[in-house]
Amino acid sequence: MNIVLPYLDKTLPLEFPDENLLAVAEPNEYTAKGSAKELLAAALAKPCGPAGGEGEGLGRFLYGGSRVLIIINDATRPTPTALILEGLLPLIEQAGVPDGGLTLLTATGAHRGPTEEEYRQILGNLYPRLRSRCLYHDARNEQDMVDIGTTRNGTPMLLNRQLFAADRIIATGSVEPHYFAGFTGGRKAFLPGIASYKTIQANHKLALSPRARSLALEGNPVHEDMMDALPLIKAPVFSVMTVLDREQGVAAVSAGDLMASFYSATDIARKIFCVAVPSRADIVVSVAKFPMDIDLYQSQKAIDNGALALKDGGTLILVSSCRDGIGDEAYAALLAASASPAEAIERIRGGYKLGYHKAAKMAEVSGRAGIMAVSELPAERLASMFIEKSESPQQALDKALAKALAAGNFRPKILILPDGCVTVPDPEPRETLL
Repeated sequence: MNIVLPYLDKTLPLEFPDENLLAVAEPNEYTAKGSAKELLAAALAKPCGPAGGEGEGLGRFLYGGSRVLIIINDATRPTPTALILEGLLPLIEQAGVPDGGLTLLTATGAHRGPTEEEYRQILGNLYPRLRSRCLYHDARNEQDMVDIGTTRNGTPMLLNRQLFAADRIIATGSVEPHYFAGFTGGRKAFLPGIASYKTIQANHKLALSPRARSLALEGNPVHEDMMDALPLIKAPVFSVMTVLDREQGVAAVSAGDLMASFYSATDIARKIFCVAVPSRADIVVSVAKFPMDIDLYQSQKAIDNGALALKDGGTLILVSSCRDGIGDEAYAALLAASASPAEAIERIRGGYKLGYHKAAKMAEVSGRAGIMAVSELPAERLASMFIEKSESPQQALDKALAKALAAGNFRPKILILPDGCVTVPDPEPRETLL
């Protein structure tokens, strides 16, 4: 079996006997009902209504408005923002709103603001026209926040004041499985997208719950907390949500009511990203593709998804450049200060900080299996987080195979996830004796 895996601007080879392959699990094929522009135009022409019927069109939504806020994703998400904006701008112009009445707010959550190169990536051909209209959310700047109450879980709700300077809000995004919020998109534009640091910290602490997991919405405390924020937003909201296919092309677009368009998109996302595999694997090779390879904080999603189909005692191999480093330092510092994964989890129980949910998820995996990484990160930094560095996927796989053979497993099975951050493997309930 010969496979190539994406890494930065190249591919890395991987070779092993055919008999060891369990599956190559990628997002499912999905035939879009038109080009990306056609899908967007159709969604805007027939928006979703809150009660399941057809909703209010964008022109009518904008009528009477003069200060329009468009919330866009940062460069850690593959959302086709430029495409969405190209479809929105003519309708905004027709409604009589000039560019001077527009503000684009980049929903960074607790991430850093975009670089100039990333703004060019996000805005595409619209960069010269819209760059001056762009602001980015800084979760740590309390002066930019407005306190609007608390959620049922006691989360203090502070959101960016740009939200309250607008008389019309357009939320854009992409919908795919998320390892503790259930799905990205929809309500995430507001929380964590443009929420204060302490709001995000309180919300993400709920990710320690076993109910906070990929694909789960009902009963998921993280999702419920995000939902509690929505009634506190006073200006009307129009949503444009995309779903991408396995090649990161646009598979579907939904628009209109925020939650109706979100739920419509989750139905498509389940069909694309939930992938059946025959059983759990002894070895999982999980790739964090661009742009999720930006850092380990984002690439961890490939670890968490890969672990869903990994046997206890097995080996998970992460392939991700982590080209921008670790990401948020809090989770890495906690892991580095712990002598074992079990100790890390105990420390988290003793006091939560933002990012510790990431440490908890990583510690849960490394506590039951080995983790190796092909990455630009230094070996000692990875080792402090219970991850062993490998110079290539082949080196990592050869070592994992040798480990399995030494344990008496003479035909270890290998699962390959070429897009591990969004592929949710679903092993059949029965375990096959391999």
